Amino acid sequence: MGKYDDIINREYVKSSARRHMTMAERAAQFGAFKALSGHEEALHETARLTDEKTELDEYAKQELSGRLNFLAGHIDDKPAVTVRYFTKDDRKSGGFYQTAGGVLSKIKDFERVVVVDGIEIPIDDILTIESEIIDNSDEFYE
Repeated sequence: MGKYDDIINREYVKSSARRHMTMAERAAQFGAFKALSGHEEALHETARLTDEKTELDEYAKQELSGRLNFLAGHIDDKPAVTVRYFTKDDRKSGGFYQTAGGVLSKIKDFERVVVVDGIEIPIDDILTIESEIIDNSDEFYE
């Protein structure tokens, strides 16, 4: 005689007080259980990579300064530029480099900001600034 022989062959008695669960409702009882809410998001945040800001050497700083001065002298021409700059991450150390392209409308010397299509970019965060007006100018390379 087996341990459960007394109940194994009993007839199933359907409750009259409760409705029968659907297969989906029964399956939901055994669905994934997240004991640590927010843990998965924290893991993704930790795994997210950030870059360190590149510090420009003196030659690169002079080159960037020359480009900005040249563009400041041609600001009325509304030069098209492409700026690669560093953006600090809000949640962890480091950040990322992004590129903005468009019309250079202002260079605010006092605030140390350039404005490209309405985006204010701190000059200290600029890695490179490219423009056809510079590339096609003999004046800049003299």
